[in-house]
Amino acid sequence: MAISDQGATLARPLEAVPSERIDGYLRELFVDEAVSEVVFGVPKTLGGAIGFQAQRVLTRARALQESFPGVCFVEWDERFTTRVARSTMEVPRKGGRKKRRSSGKERVDHLAAAAMLQEYLDRRGTFAASR
Repeated sequence: MAISDQGATLARPLEAVPSERIDGYLRELFVDEAVSEVVFGVPKTLGGAIGFQAQRVLTRARALQESFPGVCFVEWDERFTTRVARSTMEVPRKGGRKKRRSSGKERVDHLAAAAMLQEYLDRRGTFAASR
């Protein structure tokens, strides 16, 4: 999970939330924060196709939209976000090789969510400026 600032310009990671806890987590988040939009990642294949996992995400997102009708759910291609997140966790070492700061999957997941949200915010700002 990630969230943006009030000006919707900067994303920051929150935490990794297991899918079985997502409804309750969102319910609490919506009470604590003024959330009007949820950007959710769709794990498309490298060719851009909707595979099995992506279909599961889309089905889950439709159910969440029904549970939270006042919130806009936006589909976003999440290809390469984990790779981007992992690259931010690497630090240079002697000899030009890189070492990971942390190997926890949860750490990567919430950083990937922040990278995806930041990409969405950046592109949305670009589109709004070009109108």
